[in-house]
Amino acid sequence: MTAGLSEFKAEDVGVLICGHGSRNRQAVEEFASLAAGLRPRMGGLPVEHGYLEFAKPILRDSLDRLRAQGVKRVLAVPAMLFAAGHAKNDIPSVLNTYSAETGLTIDYGRELGVDRLMIAAAGARIEEALAQSPSDVPLEETLLVVVGRGSSDPDANSNVTKITRMLVEGLGFGWGESVYSGVTFPLVEPGLRHVVRLGFKRIVVFPYFLFSGVLVSRIRQHTALVAADHPEVDFVSAGYLGDHSLVLDTFVERVREVLGGETAMNCSLCKYRAQVLGFEAEVGLAQESHHHHVEGLTDGCELCEHECTGACQPDGIPIPLGGGHQHSHDHSHEHGHGHHPYPHADHPLGPETLRKVSAKGEPFDTET
Repeated sequence: MTAGLSEFKAEDVGVLICGHGSRNRQAVEEFASLAAGLRPRMGGLPVEHGYLEFAKPILRDSLDRLRAQGVKRVLAVPAMLFAAGHAKNDIPSVLNTYSAETGLTIDYGRELGVDRLMIAAAGARIEEALAQSPSDVPLEETLLVVVGRGSSDPDANSNVTKITRMLVEGLGFGWGESVYSGVTFPLVEPGLRHVVRLGFKRIVVFPYFLFSGVLVSRIRQHTALVAADHPEVDFVSAGYLGDHSLVLDTFVERVREVLGGETAMNCSLCKYRAQVLGFEAEVGLAQESHHHHVEGLTDGCELCEHECTGACQPDGIPIPLGGGHQHSHDHSHEHGHGHHPYPHADHPLGPETLRKVSAKGEPFDTET
């Protein structure tokens, strides 16, 4: 078990936990709760949390609060499972700009990543779900599906597959597959429709996510669609990582790494630094944030994450998956804010399969 930072004392040092932000208020509350749970482990250092988009406080406001407490050096840790565009570009851009404007020293840590503690936390969530399942199907006849967020960065996507293998081999499942909630392929529904063909009696679906939100709800909805078509298969939905104690321990390790100057992301497979197969055009892209248009936006959904689809009627009633109007706080990627085009956007098992058509004939983009 990782200890706290009680042995480290510095009056001018503070910690910033950098989150993405969510339209789902439960997810925002869970992130704030995680940050609160970290404070007792930080040896008395000031701890603030902030968001890149869709929630407040934004990162700049949290940095202002740390400065107001006399902090002159900030240890910033991205609350990201893997290093993709948000961890590599968007958050560093905000931090670098703030540092240049104010003179505040900001040391940036690495993502949570493929880590023994994170894998143990994931294993615990899966075992909790299995313990609550009435099925007595043995593990060797059970298939594990790990659902990642999905990114336009193949390095981040490949880490989901590594997590899957570590869990399959560590727990003794009969088979394992990785699917994604968006951006890349295979997506949850087409991925599950493929794996049921393997003939396993039980399928455990585990969302490798830190928090609740629209995407976790969507994973459960797509799982339910496939389960309804295959009553012969026992589908088990595991809980997401949340504020498991081992997740908190991982954050403490990341802060320790920043203090010790040991921070190192994977650059050999970073599409912005190396010519990764299929992504050669993105080498050397400018490090900039693409989220100013939704920075601090807080018109989140009040619905429970078990109901939220990301789209609501005016009276707040969720629209069934695949129908209805665009949500008023839709994060469409048609703003022209600089995202490089994903080379496989038209893949038949990828993002195109998420785009539904509403009853009015208007596109309903559920990817975001």
